[in-house]
Amino acid sequence: MKKKIFGSIVLVLGVAFCYLFIGNAPRQEHVLWGANFSQKQVESLGLDWKETFLAILDDLGARRLKIGVHWDLVEPEKGKYYFEDVDWQMKELEQRKGKAILVIGMKTPRWPECHIPSWAQSKEEQQEAILLMIKEVVGRYQNSPALLSWQVENEPFFPFGQCPWVDAAFLKSEIGLVHSLDSSHPVVVSESGEGSLWIQAAMHGDIVGTTIYRKVWFKQLEAYIEYPFPPVFYWRKAVLVDALFHKEVIGVELQAEPWGPDPISRSSLEEQEKSMNLDRFRNVVEFAKNTGLPEQYFWGAEWWYWMKKEKGSSLIWDEAKNLPW
Repeated sequence: MKKKIFGSIVLVLGVAFCYLFIGNAPRQEHVLWGANFSQKQVESLGLDWKETFLAILDDLGARRLKIGVHWDLVEPEKGKYYFEDVDWQMKELEQRKGKAILVIGMKTPRWPECHIPSWAQSKEEQQEAILLMIKEVVGRYQNSPALLSWQVENEPFFPFGQCPWVDAAFLKSEIGLVHSLDSSHPVVVSESGEGSLWIQAAMHGDIVGTTIYRKVWFKQLEAYIEYPFPPVFYWRKAVLVDALFHKEVIGVELQAEPWGPDPISRSSLEEQEKSMNLDRFRNVVEFAKNTGLPEQYFWGAEWWYWMKKEKGSSLIWDEAKNLPW
C-alpha cells in the first residue's frame, strides 16, 4: 500500500515537472510593454519624482504605467485626502493618451510594501479606513480616460514586507467594493510568479498579475539565487488559469533592476551589476517574450533614470528606448 502511494506521488510530481518545465511557450513578439512607477521609490533615490515621471513618458516613450497609490500619501491624516500628486500623474497620462493600472489598498508596490499611515493603528481601524479610501480613489479616477484597470493590493497572499496581517476575506470585500463602484474596469490581483500557481488570484480577480524575477538576494541564505524556471513555466500556469477560470494572465512586475543585500541607494554599482546590467536586461526582455504573456510591466524604470542622471550610465535607459512602447 505504501509503495503504491509513494509511486502515485512520484508519478504526479513527474507529470507536474514535465508540464511546468519541459517545452516552449508560443513566443510573443508584440508584447504590450509598460513600466511600474512609485513616487516614493523615486524620492528614495533622491530624484525629482515629477521629472522622472515625465522622462519615462516623454524620453523613454512609455504609454502604460502601473502606478502605486500609496495609502500614507493620499490619506496622511485620517479622513483628509490628498490627491494632488495622483491627479497630476493621471492628467499627464491623459494628455498623452496613456493608460494606467492603479494599485490601491494597504499593500502597494515598493518597500515597506504596506504603506500604512501612522494614525491607523488597529486592524479594525485600518480595514474600515481602507474601504473608505478605496471608495474615494475609485470615485475620483473611474471616469479618467487614462484608467486601464484597478489592482487591488499587491501580492496580497505573499507574506513579504512589513505588513501586520493577511486577510483573504477582507480582500474579497475590497474587490467587491471596487466592482460595485466601477463595473467598467477589471480588477487585477497579483501573485508571486515563482512561488505560486496563481489559483487564489484567479479566484478573486478578473485578471491575474504575475511577478517575474530572475536573480535576487536571499537574506536567509546570504547569497544570490538565480531562479531555475524556464519561460514555459509561466505560460503553462497561464494556460491552467485560463482552463480553470477563463481569465487572462499578465506580467505586472518584470525584474529590470538590482535586488541585492541593501537598498539601491546604499548599494555600490559593482554590487548592483551582480543582479542587473545591460546583458541581463536584454535577457529579461527575451525571457518575457518567451513566456507568451501579452502584457509586461518592467520593475525598475526609476532605477534606469537614476543610473542615467546620477551615475552617468544610460545603457539600460537607451536600450529600453528602443522597445515598441
